[in-house]
Amino acid sequence: MKSLILIALIAVAFTARVQERNMAKVQADLAKSTYGKALLHLVELHSMAGGPVQELIDAIEELINDLEEELETLEFNFQVRTNEHNALVVSLEQDIQDAVIDVNNTQDTLDNLLYPRRNQIQSKIDTVIGYQEENRKNYDEAVLVREQEHEAFEAQVAELNDATASVDDALALLASLTNPSLLQIKRFQNTLKNIENKLRSRSRMAPMIKALISLASNQNFSNQDVLKSIVDALNDFRNAVVDQINDLTAQEAQDVLDHEAYLEQLDEEFAEFGRQIDRATVDLTATNEKIDSMVEFRDQRAADQKQYTAELELENNTYAEETDIYTNTKNEFTRELGVSEQALSLVQSVDFSNIKV
Repeated sequence: MKSLILIALIAVAFTARVQERNMAKVQADLAKSTYGKALLHLVELHSMAGGPVQELIDAIEELINDLEEELETLEFNFQVRTNEHNALVVSLEQDIQDAVIDVNNTQDTLDNLLYPRRNQIQSKIDTVIGYQEENRKNYDEAVLVREQEHEAFEAQVAELNDATASVDDALALLASLTNPSLLQIKRFQNTLKNIENKLRSRSRMAPMIKALISLASNQNFSNQDVLKSIVDALNDFRNAVVDQINDLTAQEAQDVLDHEAYLEQLDEEFAEFGRQIDRATVDLTATNEKIDSMVEFRDQRAADQKQYTAELELENNTYAEETDIYTNTKNEFTRELGVSEQALSLVQSVDFSNIKV
């Protein structure tokens, strides 16, 4: 019996020593942190004041509950923030992708449709302007040629009229000859020469007047038959000249009509070219306005892409910083919770009256 009591006392003493040793270790662990030191001060003050142990236990347990609630709140808030972050990242990445697609599609439309169309329309306008310039050149040339032709016509008719007048003079001279003197014959021959000189450039009349000169040079003007032959020849010549004047006048009238019709045709072509240019200009204006609109849209979407990219980078950086804060705060709460639990175990020990900080 005494042996059993002795063994029990030894066991109690051993247990007390082990508890004392554990308390010393807990106290040393608590003293390693500022928060642990604060708890040890609280325990020491409570011990010195001789307050009920249960009050201290309740205070520490309440502190532990607060830490656990704050940790849960921290976890909940960070999860909410993570969900918001993920949603915002998805949204911004979609916005960036949409902006890139808009920029690429718009640039493709500009490069493969609108820019070529504008060049094609401008090329057409330049070509038609060239047609207009060629049209006016032809118009001016036609007017100049017609003026030259009319001047030539008037000069030719004037020559033929002079020739007709000379023939009339020759006929009048022949009519006055009865017994022609040598001087009168020479005068008549000179008249014929004058007619030849006036008609030198008119090949159609030249053979006839040369024949008359030859006839007048070799004939006896006192012979009435010879005079009649010369008169008949001069009349035939005069009629031929008059016919030529009439032909030239008729041809001039026709040339005037043809010229006016040609100018009218050129004016119609010029007006049609103008209408084509007007229509093309309207189309070019509309195309340029469409290009300006699409360029503005492309630039805006490119700016949107840049803005979304900056917002995404900012969001990622902000979230990374908040994650660091969350991690550090969680670690701090976890450490404080562990320290609080150690302090609770210390307070719940059999004796903490000797605790000194």
